[in-house]
Amino acid sequence: MESLPEAVLIQILAYVPAADLVLVCRLVCYQWKNLVDGAALWILKCQQEGLTRAESDAENWQNFYFLSKKRKNLIKNPCGEEDLEHWGEVENGGDGWKIEELPGDFGKEFPSEEVHKYFVTSYEWCRKAQVIDLRAEGYWEELMDTTQPKITVRDWYAGRSDAGCLYELCVKLLSENEDVLAEYKSETITIPQDNDASWTEISHTFSNYGPGVCFVRFEHGGQDTLFWKGWYGVRITNSSVTVEP
Repeated sequence: MESLPEAVLIQILAYVPAADLVLVCRLVCYQWKNLVDGAALWILKCQQEGLTRAESDAENWQNFYFLSKKRKNLIKNPCGEEDLEHWGEVENGGDGWKIEELPGDFGKEFPSEEVHKYFVTSYEWCRKAQVIDLRAEGYWEELMDTTQPKITVRDWYAGRSDAGCLYELCVKLLSENEDVLAEYKSETITIPQDNDASWTEISHTFSNYGPGVCFVRFEHGGQDTLFWKGWYGVRITNSSVTVEP
């Protein structure tokens, strides 16, 4: 192996699973450590697996590879397919949260055919939250502290065309001790009665948030503005939190 040109050795190492490269191969010798820590090996692995990135954007190809492979929606049960499973700190104002099938009464279909249900609020404030443990999801401390990948949050909301409603979103980045390191809070959004019931996306991207982020706390909610018994408040679905490569 010592006689192999580095270009050939990189071609061989590119077939080794990424975790083994970092945890095992990197410890073999000084040469292998430099190859695993260098860009060429990870550029090749990205090319082999169809993970594209502009060369001008290159900073750390190893981190880009791992972030791309891990990229997924970290919100569990974002569309109510599992009732209120995985949602905590639930506040059931009025008649509480309900899950309905799209499009619902006086509603419109969602822009994506993959979404079939939504959460709907009642005549007093309904709120619910999820806390995402980034380490448990595979985002290790050094990665979050050094690279500080962008964290993008999205939510979709709509009203019934026959009723007005309110909507709010609040997302916090928390330390291990649950200190707030960064926060996004929307204004209280008012949807008037006789609206067109169309779905609206709200989003925010956290960047340069500093070291120490361990958790993401996602909370949203709303109510109707007519105080009608039942479920005439804001409709919410397809929530997401993603760590971007």
